[in-house]
Amino acid sequence: MKLRLNYRKVNPSAYKAMMALEQYVSGQIEDKVLYELLKIRVSQINGCSFCLDMHAKDLLKLGDYADHILLLSVWREVPLFTEKERVMLELAETVTEISHQGVPTELINKVREHFSEAELVDLIMAINTINSWNRIAITTGMYPGCFN
Repeated sequence: MKLRLNYRKVNPSAYKAMMALEQYVSGQIEDKVLYELLKIRVSQINGCSFCLDMHAKDLLKLGDYADHILLLSVWREVPLFTEKERVMLELAETVTEISHQGVPTELINKVREHFSEAELVDLIMAINTINSWNRIAITTGMYPGCFN
């Protein structure tokens, strides 16, 4: 495998702008396990090996979450995930695949049962941020270990 383009070196200002967004979002979401699950699930959907590897490792640093990682793609079929995590995962999937059906009002109402409106905005920002990272990584040919 070969990195197509090291966007960090070629355009450090673009990288800095993305990092500013990442820092904002990561500072808003207090539940770091929830945040890593969000990033892993979106990265699975988008097929981003770089981000999937990074965030799975980040989640494992937070504790024994191997089962969560292994079963995340089938979260609807296992009792492992909390109702709050399930609602967040449904939102993450729906926003990531927004062209399929938009975002139904019923889903937003379910999210509001577990998150404040400010937290909902933070989740939307987090979903959009990891989608952007995935698109950058995939387009530039990033893969696990490419910057080592």
